[in-house]
Amino acid sequence: MWIASAAPGAQLPTTRELTARHSASPVTVQKALRTLVAQGVIETRPGAGAFVRTVRRARSQDFAWQTAALGAQAWTASASSAALRAVSTEMIALHSGYPDRELLPERLVRAAITRAARGDSAVSRPPSAGMPELQSWVAMELGRQTPAGFSTPTARDVIVLPGSQLGLGSLFRSIVGAGGVLLVESPTYWGAILAASQVGVTLVPVSTGVDGPDLEALDRAFTETGARAFYAQPSFANPTGVQWGRPHADAVLGIVRAHRAFLIEDDWAHDFAITSDASPLAARDDGGHVVYLRSLTKSVSPTIRVAAIVARGPLRERLLADLQAQTMYVSGVLQAAALEVVTQPAWNTHLRGLRQQLAARRDLLIDAVHTRIPTASIEVIPAGGLNLWVRLDDDTDLVRLARECEARAVMIATGDEWFPAEPTGRYIRLNFAGPNPGAFDTAAQRIGEALVAAASS
Repeated sequence: MWIASAAPGAQLPTTRELTARHSASPVTVQKALRTLVAQGVIETRPGAGAFVRTVRRARSQDFAWQTAALGAQAWTASASSAALRAVSTEMIALHSGYPDRELLPERLVRAAITRAARGDSAVSRPPSAGMPELQSWVAMELGRQTPAGFSTPTARDVIVLPGSQLGLGSLFRSIVGAGGVLLVESPTYWGAILAASQVGVTLVPVSTGVDGPDLEALDRAFTETGARAFYAQPSFANPTGVQWGRPHADAVLGIVRAHRAFLIEDDWAHDFAITSDASPLAARDDGGHVVYLRSLTKSVSPTIRVAAIVARGPLRERLLADLQAQTMYVSGVLQAAALEVVTQPAWNTHLRGLRQQLAARRDLLIDAVHTRIPTASIEVIPAGGLNLWVRLDDDTDLVRLARECEARAVMIATGDEWFPAEPTGRYIRLNFAGPNPGAFDTAAQRIGEALVAAASS
């Protein structure tokens, strides 16, 4: 390569010369130059051209002292989930936990952010518990699903927070505490496993199936461990897609009440209903046993990290104190923008269209998996959410499979990180709400090829 042997500061040929020399199109040459600039190999000077970048030798840095200063790692769960990996546009991305941009209310979000930036929220500090109008909206949303005879939540029961992940840590710390025991479904959301690990909470898994958690196992786990809380996602669980039926949900709530414990209900996919609506247990709880977590980040925009906790009784004050110590308050601009989006008439129109789009994408990916990966099975057709939980043969090497898939330009999320203890099988989680649904069949075919390659290597 000419650049490797050229002196620092040497000028590159013009785009026209490079086009002629390498028989390439101007677009290809410009793309190559942009890549070299991004890599720091060359630099461009307006009106002058492109030049080999002058490399300044940096003084060697020694960070070895930090090993002793930091000490042993206090927690072991990985903060780098496959679901958070950014990939190039050439990859078929089935690994993400977020919906594609075209499934978001982009026009509403842009208008709301613009108006919020012009209003008082741009220069004023909101209350620590959140903007009263947003608190009222969250309470009203849950109140709409509260049956007659049950008390409806009030705005004062609501605490607004900057994303549900922070809320999980605060809930685990405030209810369970370091060294305490938290019951969780197995499998469960990897972010909850991470949050518990960071807080120093011991997780006790409760087996779960197509109807929800095993009731006898849940009751026994409460009795044997003395746990104060059970974390679960009753509607469209991540990763399995399971939605608890009403009788099963009421039975879980009965067990929680009998043990004078808390159910931490993570209603992450409330806005992603497909064939069934989310049905929060918090709407049928009068005793303060259910602590409700609702996020708008995934359904409104990943830029608007706004979530809320609904908690009653002394726990609400403990949570507020913990959250104040961490964040003081949530950006008023983000709260105002989120509130405007979800109170616009167009928001409900968007959700109706989203339901249809998710259904079409889900069915497309299911058909592709059934056709192209005959050894795979889908135990639950999700009635909402964003993902398919796909079981593979028990002898599948998931690490090797992921590597083989990536080599074929397909990104998947392997299932082991969703288990708080030893996995009960070999699974992959595939997001049907990601970009380019037209490539689902190609992706499934490549996953099938990767399975063969992983088994034979």
